Amino acid sequence: MTVHHPRAAAIAAVLTVAALSLSACGSAGSTKSGDAAQGGAKDAKTATSAADFGGMDKLVEAAKKEGKLHVITLPRDWANYGKIMDSFKAKYGIEIEDENPDGSSQDEINAIKSRQGQDRAPDVVDLGSAFALSAAKEGLLAPYKVATFAGIADTMKDPNGLRVNDYGGYISIGCDAKKVANCPKTFADLLKPEYKGQVALNGNPTKSGSAFGGVYAAALANGGSLDNVQPGIDFFAKLKQSGNFNPVESTPATVEKGETPISIDWSYLNAGYTDEFKTKGIDWKVSVPSDGSYAQFYNQGINKDAPHPAAARLWQEYLFSAEGQNLFLGGYATPALFDAMKKDGTLDAAAAAKLPVVEKPFTTFPTSEQIDAAKKVVTANWTKAIAG
Repeated sequence: MTVHHPRAAAIAAVLTVAALSLSACGSAGSTKSGDAAQGGAKDAKTATSAADFGGMDKLVEAAKKEGKLHVITLPRDWANYGKIMDSFKAKYGIEIEDENPDGSSQDEINAIKSRQGQDRAPDVVDLGSAFALSAAKEGLLAPYKVATFAGIADTMKDPNGLRVNDYGGYISIGCDAKKVANCPKTFADLLKPEYKGQVALNGNPTKSGSAFGGVYAAALANGGSLDNVQPGIDFFAKLKQSGNFNPVESTPATVEKGETPISIDWSYLNAGYTDEFKTKGIDWKVSVPSDGSYAQFYNQGINKDAPHPAAARLWQEYLFSAEGQNLFLGGYATPALFDAMKKDGTLDAAAAAKLPVVEKPFTTFPTSEQIDAAKKVVTANWTKAIAG
């Protein structure tokens, strides 16, 4: 597989999900809905809930009439998105065009802006919070509340549904045990001479969520804080100076080729690779570093000018249904509705039991202001630190 995963940074969450759970894109233009809840036809682009279509059945009907959904930057092996897309298509008969699966959250935002009013614009986006917050502030996203909206903690969503956390995980260290004699388990381990030229990131932290998260985690492991990400940049500069940092951006393909035997990435990706690589003779080990415990959630959003607005809203309903949330869980990601589903008995307990073990749960999440500040520091200082 040659998928590249430079996704953008994400934040946020309810403490119980972090501590409890993580520790264990057509041709149709804007469509009119059926009778709205208040009577009369309503433009699907302005619908803020299924009730505006006259209920879920009417939403499904409108989405099927559009017949297509444009998604963007969703690798099939990222948080089980391949199975999620296939299941959505099988359930509703709606074709999905997944454009640029190798892209980043910034690419998603750029596509919304550059293709405004065009049929090939993305209908929905899956963004890291730094980017989701920016998109919301710029007026790019549509307010929408899924049927399960009330079950999602207030700390995990915009009150109007402009962006909502969908799944998350921890920064972790993946390692090819057949190529590395002693797999590292902490950030401190990564500085050992035996790992020369082996430690890679999944992307560039100025654009990539996993890489951005990796820098934040490294900061926490080296005297930094949510208000001070610079120690994380300094750590990677030191890793570069020692000769251990590998500038090749880690992907499944680079792992298979032996180019990136140690990869700092999200826990759900590294855990997923453990299964994927078994059939290819690779013994992929995963550790969540205890000295740099850091978790984040990604966000769902609907393009305000989605060319398939009903399908976009049905996609959201599916992702936040028990079926969709359990599919994320099946991909080793912790769904936003984990606690609510555990309480009502709809959680896939077997899948939950397979989540990577976390010694020190991360429970204090950065605010949007802290994320924005960290992003500015990384953008300003990363290239110079690594080139130096």
